[in-house]
Amino acid sequence: MTRILKPALAAAFFAVVAGAAQSEIYLRNGAEEIDVHIENDKLFCTRVEDGYELCNGLSPRTDGTWAGRRMQHPDMSDRLRFNGTVTFGDSGLTIRGCAVGICDAEDWPKT
Repeated sequence: MTRILKPALAAAFFAVVAGAAQSEIYLRNGAEEIDVHIENDKLFCTRVEDGYELCNGLSPRTDGTWAGRRMQHPDMSDRLRFNGTVTFGDSGLTIRGCAVGICDAEDWPKT
């Protein structure tokens, strides 16, 4: 599958998911279940065990990714927000963020 088709498939998948008010579970750090879902055309990534929100309403971009400026990392202060993106692939997603000039990324497989 080409790189051009992957974002289109992810967008189509989430259009169906959003219409059906469903979500998908991804694994962060191999164990943390993250509920990834769309509400009001915004992407949310909520930790299942305690409701901690990582994505905080990312917006869709024309390239099939989702982006925003209010992401949070569970190991950082809740007051610190940073720019980030989510990119969907065949078997999971990649979440990237940058704060104070430091960038990091995580790959989350779909369960």
